[in-house]
Amino acid sequence: MDEDLRNIVLGVLATGLSASLGWLTRTYLWRRRLRRKQAFFGLPSGSECLLVVNRMAGSERGVHATDVSALLELSALIKDCGARPRIVQHDTARQGLGESAEFCIGGPYSNRRMAAHLPNLLPGLTMNVEQDPPEDRGMITVAGETRRPEWGVSEYVALARLTLGEGGRPVFLLCGQAAVANQAAARYLARHHEALAGKYGPDGTFVLLLKVVSSQAYGPDVVELVADVTRAALRAPAAAPAAT
Repeated sequence: MDEDLRNIVLGVLATGLSASLGWLTRTYLWRRRLRRKQAFFGLPSGSECLLVVNRMAGSERGVHATDVSALLELSALIKDCGARPRIVQHDTARQGLGESAEFCIGGPYSNRRMAAHLPNLLPGLTMNVEQDPPEDRGMITVAGETRRPEWGVSEYVALARLTLGEGGRPVFLLCGQAAVANQAAARYLARHHEALAGKYGPDGTFVLLLKVVSSQAYGPDVVELVADVTRAALRAPAAAPAAT
């Protein structure tokens, strides 16, 4: 009887010890993943993050419903890191770089802050803001190649992570040819941030060109990585030789 009782007690203790070790291991791994996520997004617990939203075409203050969905996806990421999002309109954002993490959404034709970011931060990447000719509207040019949108078939978006300013907090640019491309970039970032941090490092800089496939049928879910254009986008194009 004493032997049976001892075996029961030892079994209970072993089960409790195993459960405790399992819980401690899971907690350690969860905290390590959280720290890596916070480092990649520049969002330590209790910090504030800037979400710069563009305007809807034809409206001065309205926001496209799809861009609202992108904001929600980014807000979920920010809250997972224990930080607070602060949403501001593109024409009211008055803040330098590096003071806090920033997510800037939309092309330069609908987002004034993006229009300032592109020539200053990505001098080798341009997006056409002219309405005519229609086939060139929103055209992205980088690394000597142009990417024109085929509305509802394929739209492109540049997704960039840059670390600038004295504070060292990153700026994320989601510069799409259409609202669905902006949301696709937000979703891609949410799904692949661990792989991106592993490839480029927690403080790394990258500029990726993504293509949204058959957006009219699949929305922002089917995305292809077209190219890593970091080097070309960060380098200003060579000046044309002077005419003799």
